[in-house]
Amino acid sequence: MTFNPLEQRGIPLDRQLRNWRELNVKPIDPDHCDPYTRCRIITMNGIEVEAIMFSHQLARNTVDPEVKRQLAQTRYIEAQQQKVVNWLLPGVSSVLETTIAYEQVAVDLTAWVARMEPDPYLKQAYQFGVLEDFDHLYRYANLYEMIEHRKAEAIVDGLTEVMPGRPTRFHHRDPVDNVRDPYDKDATNPLSKLHALTILSAEQQTMNFYMNTGPTYMEPIARQLYQEIGLIEEEHVTHYESLVDPGETWWEQLVNHEYNECYLYYSFMEQESDPQVKAIWELHLNMELEHLHIACDLMRRHDGRDPESVLAPELPNVLTFEPNKGYLRGLLDTQMDLTTLGAGYVQEAHERFEKMQEAIHDGEAPPSDRVMTEHDAVFGREYRVQTEGEHPDPAQREK
Repeated sequence: MTFNPLEQRGIPLDRQLRNWRELNVKPIDPDHCDPYTRCRIITMNGIEVEAIMFSHQLARNTVDPEVKRQLAQTRYIEAQQQKVVNWLLPGVSSVLETTIAYEQVAVDLTAWVARMEPDPYLKQAYQFGVLEDFDHLYRYANLYEMIEHRKAEAIVDGLTEVMPGRPTRFHHRDPVDNVRDPYDKDATNPLSKLHALTILSAEQQTMNFYMNTGPTYMEPIARQLYQEIGLIEEEHVTHYESLVDPGETWWEQLVNHEYNECYLYYSFMEQESDPQVKAIWELHLNMELEHLHIACDLMRRHDGRDPESVLAPELPNVLTFEPNKGYLRGLLDTQMDLTTLGAGYVQEAHERFEKMQEAIHDGEAPPSDRVMTEHDAVFGREYRVQTEGEHPDPAQREK
């Protein structure tokens, strides 16, 4: 069934404010929930955080006090939505357990987007990035067993494999080589705009999470691993944000943000297995429909253009959390040795890459390597979840 959010009216903005009782949602049960319910929660928190921060940036760049007031009204509701979504996560989960769930989001969300992306250049950007998130999941899973003596399979539940991706030590690139070419806003498929904004928001959330939670650990190896992967997440945000056409006006970006929220809430409502969470997705969708109409009115008034000229006429097929094991194994078999050069991709290590590697590692093993050495010293093996057989790359198989 097609769904055009531009033709739907949601809950009027003056009826969207919720009281403390309504905001006090019951968290999911981490031991019995669908892992992809947790993934949808983490994704939507990232989307809401991006919506809030973008609205703040727009407010700081407009002189019109009426626009500032309109943005403030909508933004406060977005802030309530973010609190409801993120507070669905259970307090009993450790930071590291939530981290593993974050990386499961990065793997299966990015893999799905790569599969569905119509633009070959953008598809390659997602394929490149997902192999790095895949390796992060593997490193954190080994850290988890080492310092909490628990196994990541209880979190990923066999839906996502845990094994080496592109080794984390090779993710450190000269910053200029993390900047990609943007899509052309006037020529690209509207779906590509939604994909770029979604992955950018998810990676930005992960970057922020690691920046703030990394130093809360006592164990030196944990602090160091969060520091290393946190730096790589900054690279990923640079990688994905550069895909967005900088020629999009503030108003064009605003309607893209609101349209994307409608798309994702609708997608997750359609597939959610938890009745309580599904009801929240439906409620937030009906709120976002009104936010979209407000954004469209602002675009007509201040940009002099019709939002239909930049938005898809109807929502695309729902974004789906599902296993991507075969797809990822294909990438592991063919793209493990890629790095970036300028706005493109190469297999050979080039001078800028080698200089960055020498400078940051300075002759020492990085934390991502040392966590594996320390894990092996304790357990005599690596921690992996390989449900589909041996690693596709013979060099990455267990010795």
